[in-house]
Amino acid sequence: MEWWPRGIDWTGGAPGLRWRGGRVSALTYGQRLAFRTVGVRRCPGARGNPCPLEAVVPGRSTGGRCPECARLDRAHSVAADTVADDPQPYRVYLAWFGPGMTKVGITAEARGETRLLEQGAVVFSWLGRGPLMAARRTEEVLRQALGVPDRVAYERKRAARHALPPAEDRAREIEELYRLARAVGGWTETLEPLEFAARDHAGAFRLDGLPRLDGTVGELVGGGVVTGRLLAAAGPDLHLLAPDGRCLVLDTRLMRGWMLAAAGEEEGFSVPVTAAVPVAGSAQEGLF
Repeated sequence: MEWWPRGIDWTGGAPGLRWRGGRVSALTYGQRLAFRTVGVRRCPGARGNPCPLEAVVPGRSTGGRCPECARLDRAHSVAADTVADDPQPYRVYLAWFGPGMTKVGITAEARGETRLLEQGAVVFSWLGRGPLMAARRTEEVLRQALGVPDRVAYERKRAARHALPPAEDRAREIEELYRLARAVGGWTETLEPLEFAARDHAGAFRLDGLPRLDGTVGELVGGGVVTGRLLAAAGPDLHLLAPDGRCLVLDTRLMRGWMLAAAGEEEGFSVPVTAAVPVAGSAQEGLF
């Protein structure tokens, strides 16, 4: 049987590994993961359509698509600001990833918290709800007024997860951002403000008690093996305890386009790893 991964699925609030064809294998904290990549990495296509060229793509690319399929994917993306006529309601959120690391963003109301789990937001609060274009305008107004970005680099997110402050401090920081956002004038005329309520995902991600981060997988290579015990999962990342005792992060977006096979008990971790660089806070079932 061939196994072609499509990344982490957070539907329902718990992590699972999604495969080509739609099947999802639940991921359980503490379980052993062990797989080997087979052949070469090929573009998985976009929007449910296979890549007509089955193009070979670089191992380090988190997008994992050829240029043509990447363009097709972006052409239907709300995040890329290419969709303007979506009639469903949207929500503006404030997200916290670590000390000094916050962002403002939007998501379709029907998706609930899934988008925040996909991004690895440790804490978040809703801010307002309304039409797509009003939500977009509010996002931009708040970014400019508060000096917060619309995205936070994954390298910074990963480092912060291994040294989180107490839950009350996390909630306090996002509450202060909420207070400042509500004080910004104008946006409440087009969006319905929502009451502050901090939602903490540290439990869902299993972040408490993580050991020091030793490195991240830089890329997968043909015949390379990834093996370890699953300590935590956040956004697209799996935090693994490797057989040699290192705590390593695998971005599952690097898995897209590879065919996987089970690895044996005796096989060790054999894909390129980049040493972790501390980032200081600033203002801003089957195969496994």
